[in-house]
Amino acid sequence: MQRLCIKPLVVGIVLSLLSAATAGAQQAQTDLSAEPQPVSPAASQAKSQVAEQTPEPAASPTSDPAISTLDAPDDLWMLLQQAEERSYTVLLRHAIAPGTGDPAAFRLDDCSTQRNLSEEGRQQAVELGEAFRRRNISVRQVLSSQWCRCLDTAQLLNLGPVEPFVPLNSFFSDRSTAESQTAQLRERLLADQDTRGVLVMVTHQVNITALTGIVPASGEGVVLQVGDDQQLDVLGRLRPAEAE
Repeated sequence: MQRLCIKPLVVGIVLSLLSAATAGAQQAQTDLSAEPQPVSPAASQAKSQVAEQTPEPAASPTSDPAISTLDAPDDLWMLLQQAEERSYTVLLRHAIAPGTGDPAAFRLDDCSTQRNLSEEGRQQAVELGEAFRRRNISVRQVLSSQWCRCLDTAQLLNLGPVEPFVPLNSFFSDRSTAESQTAQLRERLLADQDTRGVLVMVTHQVNITALTGIVPASGEGVVLQVGDDQQLDVLGRLRPAEAE
């Protein structure tokens, strides 16, 4: 009787052991299938190319840096349109004249010895003048350097009679006059501060930089006004592309 009672118990234990072994084997197979499989070089390269072609999420826009409201060309033009009430000066670098400085044989009374406007420069000057007229800018006077490229620019603007003004002459080749010419230019602007309208002064890069610290492009204008503290305030820049 005892042997009959033990046999079922032994069979049950054996079956339990077999069941446990089977479950362990199934778990091991599952674990192995979850492990990363080696990837062939070709497959890896294809995966990399797909990743490179997928654009990254766009970054959240940051706030724009603070800028003067006068940096926008429309605001500058609007100020100049109010020149019947105030006095403004546009220091204009001559239009495009390829090269640097002037030839060694330069003579002030002979344009053929100077660096002159190209056809593109002449067209640029015409378009700048049209931009002023199109906006009905009240230009009260046009002064110019005695250099031919400046006189030509001023005349092609067609904004009024052109008057040569010696302090606007270039001192690129002779810096000994830079300080005195810049002082004369500043004095002229201070003296004219109560004269309403826009004063256009056609000059050279070195002259504009000496007075304002700005290095303008050919055909670019720097707009000035005399402040309450009797200092020259730079209100903004009129770049050729913005004059269209």
